[in-house]
Amino acid sequence: MKQLKTLFFLILSFVFVSNAIARDQIKIVGSSTVYPYATVVAERFGKSGKFKTPVIESTGTGGGMKLFCAGVGTNHPDITNASRAIKSSEKELCSKNGVKDIIEIVVGNDGISFAHSVKAKNANFTKEHLWRALAHDVDVDGKLVANPYKKWSDIDKSLPNYGIKILVPPPTSGTRDAWNSLVMAKGCSKTAKAAYEAAGKKAKKACVKLREDGLAIEAGENDTLIVNKLSADPELFGLFGFSYLVANKDKIKAAKVNGVVPSLEGIQNYSYPIARPLFFYVKKAHIGVVPGIHEFLKDFTAKKATGPRGYLTDVGLVPLSPDKYNLTRNSALKLTTIQ
Repeated sequence: MKQLKTLFFLILSFVFVSNAIARDQIKIVGSSTVYPYATVVAERFGKSGKFKTPVIESTGTGGGMKLFCAGVGTNHPDITNASRAIKSSEKELCSKNGVKDIIEIVVGNDGISFAHSVKAKNANFTKEHLWRALAHDVDVDGKLVANPYKKWSDIDKSLPNYGIKILVPPPTSGTRDAWNSLVMAKGCSKTAKAAYEAAGKKAKKACVKLREDGLAIEAGENDTLIVNKLSADPELFGLFGFSYLVANKDKIKAAKVNGVVPSLEGIQNYSYPIARPLFFYVKKAHIGVVPGIHEFLKDFTAKKATGPRGYLTDVGLVPLSPDKYNLTRNSALKLTTIQ
């Protein structure tokens, strides 16, 4: 029996290594928010001449996790980008499919920008304003009703006197998850939470459900397309990572949230109320099989890339604090896996 097990693992190893020979490029999937940063690093990595430029696909965080956790071997991605931390359910899926040694790299910080055209008047929203604009059900005069708000000024007379139209990421997006956690859940009124619970609904889930009357418009994972749509319509809002705001400041600007606009300093110290960390995850089993993975991790986490004066800050990445940077760098160098 022991000999049969040994033979079985030898065959698996042979198949894995044989497949790896057919793929000599790193394969990356995942978050559209992390995509611009990963692309810049990948292009520089490929130009060094030592390894081929990694292939990167923007699938959204949730979609990337499904692909990443589907199995070990060169038919599966080596790395997945994420605009939120891996969920326990995703860890379970990975483990079920044999993906057990996972390295977590915290890339830097990001702020979700609630943006509109540079041609539009400046706007300032509270988290409750944004929740009321997007929620499926809201409290009006103490009663829970289907969202009746059609114009921003219906919510608060200080807000713009035009129709609510908001481009939102799909449910598979890590940005959508972060928005739900940082804005929808926190902006949900106490009255609505109590009414949800009284109606037998879990407030945590009910608060983040979006309206379905066409005013919350699912826009897919192409953030560049969202930018173009915002630029063409001054009454349209959309949400995405800070890098797209930096790269398109001639077309779009951010509205204030709780009186604060996203900035490098505000995102790093979390005084901007929709700030969050960004990640990518790596299969340790693929290191040494697919060429260049460890070297790519070293390049991505080098100070010249993600440090305070790193080249990724030029495209909107907000650097980690020194202590958090040291933890990330050590994870990349020592290939430390998560529990």
